[in-house]
Amino acid sequence: MGHTLAEVKLYNPHDHFKSLKLKLLVDTGSTYSWIKRERLESLGITPITKWRFKTIEGRIIEREIGEAVIECLDERATRIVVFAEKSDAEVLGVDALEGLRLEVDPVTKQLRKVEALLAL
Repeated sequence: MGHTLAEVKLYNPHDHFKSLKLKLLVDTGSTYSWIKRERLESLGITPITKWRFKTIEGRIIEREIGEAVIECLDERATRIVVFAEKSDAEVLGVDALEGLRLEVDPVTKQLRKVEALLAL
């Protein structure tokens, strides 16, 4: 089936001079984007609260969340990011895809801009 990777740039929403380029696995099964804590902290991004998440194995875990500006394919938006711990994967989740108006092409498995948003 293959994996889709996204080249993204992360920014601190309060300091756009701090940025970081990453290649993230696109995970359409993950609501939010997960970025290693060390990377977020290097940009000066701080947690705003802690949320509970259910893992694919059904376990409940707690992780801190914050806000980061995510840029991909010339689209930019402030999105919620999860402070991933060492054992967590880094992924670009559906919330970021929708906020950036991006989708995975079902044939090529590449990211592309959404042609039009639903108005309903």
